[in-house]
Amino acid sequence: MADVARLAGVSHQTVSRVLNDSPHVKEETRERVLNAIRELDYRPNTAARTLVTRRSQTLGVVSFDTTLYGPASMLYGIEQAARSAGYFVSIVSLRSLDGRSVQEAVDRLRDQAVEGVLVIAPQTSAVGALAHLSSVVPVVAVGAGAQSRVPGVAVDNEAGARLAVRYLLDLGHRTVHHVAGPANWLDAQARRHGWESALEALERPTPEPLAGDWSARSGYEAGLRLAEDPEVTAVFCANDHMALGVLRALHERGRKVPAEVSVVGFDDIPESSYLTPPLTTVRQDFGELGRRGLELLVEQLEQQDSTPARRRQARQRVLVTPELVLRQSSSGSR
Repeated sequence: MADVARLAGVSHQTVSRVLNDSPHVKEETRERVLNAIRELDYRPNTAARTLVTRRSQTLGVVSFDTTLYGPASMLYGIEQAARSAGYFVSIVSLRSLDGRSVQEAVDRLRDQAVEGVLVIAPQTSAVGALAHLSSVVPVVAVGAGAQSRVPGVAVDNEAGARLAVRYLLDLGHRTVHHVAGPANWLDAQARRHGWESALEALERPTPEPLAGDWSARSGYEAGLRLAEDPEVTAVFCANDHMALGVLRALHERGRKVPAEVSVVGFDDIPESSYLTPPLTTVRQDFGELGRRGLELLVEQLEQQDSTPARRRQARQRVLVTPELVLRQSSSGSR
């Protein structure tokens, strides 16, 4: 920093103000300092800054080893939101989200002086792990819905499922069949509950759901069974990959989409608009989910030094509203 000050012809304090984006620096002076920083390839010493400010500007993220679109997109959204807010991110990826693994991951992140931790927690095992988590830094769950005992942010999966089912019923379909996700996933549970509640609210028959595992293969197998039933005219799939499999099975069995069967998915993966036909689906904004999760964690950080009464008033739950995206895979009943 002294070298930068010498080259720019300013004081050490002025360099510090420029680095901290202080408004109390003339634009001409700021430009000289920035030019000196570029010329010297200067980088602030993060460790030294942490010792002085007691702030590492680093957040921890506990994720799990998955290539599924939803959790992977959550992680990307968190990273982008953290970068925009001026935070670094340190990530620990786990094979499973059991209590011991999550606790060890949080302890490892604390050793790196993170200020707070975000846990991507879409499975029931993760909710159980969070219930017994011991940590002196704030922890926020992402994707755990209302079941987590720590503050959390999630997509309102029930509301999204109700949107999809009501839309299909409004098209004139007598009922809606469901290809569900794995039972140990909170998203799958919430989407199934939303599907059931939408049918029950209008006193429509509730068919037995078919179980899938999020994969296109499981959707294809469910689709083959659905294609054999001439009474099936509308299908709501718990994610887009399973909907892809359903579309393939219906096509192979000669069931036209949407003329004979309407299909709706969930997620709005990038390929959804390029399927044949383009898929009607429920869109999750993972960038917004990451931003909201980061906002909630920062709120928890700011509440650490406040009074107990103010800490109790801090937000504990944030739900992000999904959006129904209409495409050509759905239409009115026969």
